[in-house]
Amino acid sequence: MIEYLKTALKTPISDEEHTRRVVAEMLREIETEGENKVRHYAETLDGWTGDIVITPDDIEKAAAQVPQQVKEDIQFAHERVQRFAEAQLSSLSEFETELSPGLIAGQRLVPVQTAGCYIPGGRYAHIASAVMSVTTAKVAGVSNVIVCSPTRGAEGIHASILYAARLAGADTILALGGVQGVAALAFGLFTGHPADILVGPGNRFVAEAKRILYGRVGIDLFAGPTEIAIIADDTADPDLVASDLAGQAEHGPDSPAWLITTSRELAEAVIDRIPHCIDRLQEPNRSAAESAWRDYAEVVLVDSREAAVVQSDRYAPEHLEVHAQALDWWLENLSNYGSLFLGEETTVTYGDKASGPNHILPTKGAARYTGGLSVAKFIKTVTWQRMTREANRDVGAVSARISRTEGMEGHALSGDDRLKKYFPDETFDLSGN
Repeated sequence: MIEYLKTALKTPISDEEHTRRVVAEMLREIETEGENKVRHYAETLDGWTGDIVITPDDIEKAAAQVPQQVKEDIQFAHERVQRFAEAQLSSLSEFETELSPGLIAGQRLVPVQTAGCYIPGGRYAHIASAVMSVTTAKVAGVSNVIVCSPTRGAEGIHASILYAARLAGADTILALGGVQGVAALAFGLFTGHPADILVGPGNRFVAEAKRILYGRVGIDLFAGPTEIAIIADDTADPDLVASDLAGQAEHGPDSPAWLITTSRELAEAVIDRIPHCIDRLQEPNRSAAESAWRDYAEVVLVDSREAAVVQSDRYAPEHLEVHAQALDWWLENLSNYGSLFLGEETTVTYGDKASGPNHILPTKGAARYTGGLSVAKFIKTVTWQRMTREANRDVGAVSARISRTEGMEGHALSGDDRLKKYFPDETFDLSGN
């Protein structure tokens, strides 16, 4: 049994077509007109007329403005993100193996050369995103990390973002946001180094720019507005559940928030408490959360934990909290999520800011097929092989016959020619079927 106590008026794909048209035109103009067009957008959209490339002196001046406690907090977050990324890296391995006598193949882990990291900084200063993206890239071994972040009018990039990006190891920082920032990273404007991969969260225009550019460059994942889902049973604290749902909804008016519960009493209590949680926020956060809850939130009542798993996996949420008994059972049975938060003692907020696992995560159902940002996103898993002449005896003949069966005579002849050279006195059956 599934009963919707609250249904969403909109979906994460609402208004996508308009966004796609705007972004495609901006990318076309920037690719054609280059840096001058980027400067035009920086001025008209962000009110920025200063230098695009941030100098070391600029960063030092910004660092001097950052309170010591903020610096210590950024260091705290950086250490945990770095440790988690290092643990991820250690889980990957290179290897070689002999597949048959004389045929040796292997795997190498090669980091990309240039990563472009987008750090949101418009409505909110996403300090943690600088830590998450740049730190992970550097742990992966990326030699050139370029950051872009929007300016706040004449103020420039938020001082704490500059400090965090430098601490994490950014090589270049660009005072650019939005589509123009993503385009500058992808096309190598102002640096001469086109990004091999683009990573980082952003609004729907940033996400669409990354989507359109995918293929020309790599991207971390297809992303949209942030999402939260909470699975709760009758042991959950409705105040904490409501607080977490409202807290994520402040991201923007199109941020989905979903509650899946086996308890009608809890569901009704959460619905009742949400307005109070939203009222605690200041503007513009309050209006954003009100819109998100009104238009995109759902509350679903199910009759079993198994049904809750089915519903949650259908959402495939970016962030998934479990406020329920038997946490190990949920860990074993849930499949589709960007990051999982087990128990009321943890919360999306901790993952977003400082606990260690990366907060750049899949949205819009992409958690069905991908996880979030990790060191692996910056590393190419490449293969190699070498073979003795003797090994050609079997592999060459098999490859030639398969090639002819496929109708690919040129491929077959590559095998034939080696067999003739290495085994001139032998006869092989090289015909296809």
